Amino acid sequence: MLLKKRKREGAEINGSSMADIAFLLLIFFLVTTTINVDTGIGMVLPPPLDPAETPPPIRERNLMKILVNAQGLVLMDEEPTQMDQVQEKIIEFVKNPENLETLSVSPQAAIVSIKTQRQTPYSIYIDMLDEVIGAYAILRNEAALSNFGVEYSRLSKENKKIVDDIYPKKISIAEPDEE
Repeated sequence: MLLKKRKREGAEINGSSMADIAFLLLIFFLVTTTINVDTGIGMVLPPPLDPAETPPPIRERNLMKILVNAQGLVLMDEEPTQMDQVQEKIIEFVKNPENLETLSVSPQAAIVSIKTQRQTPYSIYIDMLDEVIGAYAILRNEAALSNFGVEYSRLSKENKKIVDDIYPKKISIAEPDEE
């Protein structure tokens, strides 16, 4: 008599509750994880021009050109400039206290154009943008103190608008050249 060996059935793991466990883990990680939200660079863009309309002419005198190259060197109107001198040069350009022909006609006409190369380190670009925005903050704070006797940050909305009209923040971010 030959006895046939019966095949043993393999042990099985009950998987009926696996979906419940996966769902609970998912909920746990969603609740305990913080999501970092990068806000980016806050800039107010001008409204788009009508395609049929030609852009307004800009006098070369009213345009401060800033170029930041791939090595992080700063050229302001084609002159090499240290990063710590950028604010004071922009303030002088915008205010033009001595009515020089090489500086802007008025604060309302002054435009600061920032242009970088594609290989420019991002941190240097942000530092340059901070310097330009900081120069306008200094100008607006001075105007608020002289006109209202209060710092710019403590002004009412109406008075802030008056100071903003004295020193409008006109910053142009030029597209990098293709290389």
